[in-house]
Amino acid sequence: MLSLLDDLSPHLRVATAVAPFVAALLLRIVLGKNRLTGVLISVGTMWFAINVFAAPYSARMTQDLQNLQSIFR
Repeated sequence: MLSLLDDLSPHLRVATAVAPFVAALLLRIVLGKNRLTGVLISVGTMWFAINVFAAPYSARMTQDLQNLQSIFR
């Protein structure tokens, strides 16, 4: 599964991180404020945070960060 995530383009990675949160917000607009939409927003926020915190541990991101360090030296 992790190798599958390494093969995604940067734009697709951002989309997979943001899409659940945006979908939960749209449901909240359509359905109103209720327990379901509150839980979905919480889960979407956690999913986004996990993606942001896990991104530096992917092989491709680690290489990009190392390349940035060499550029600024």
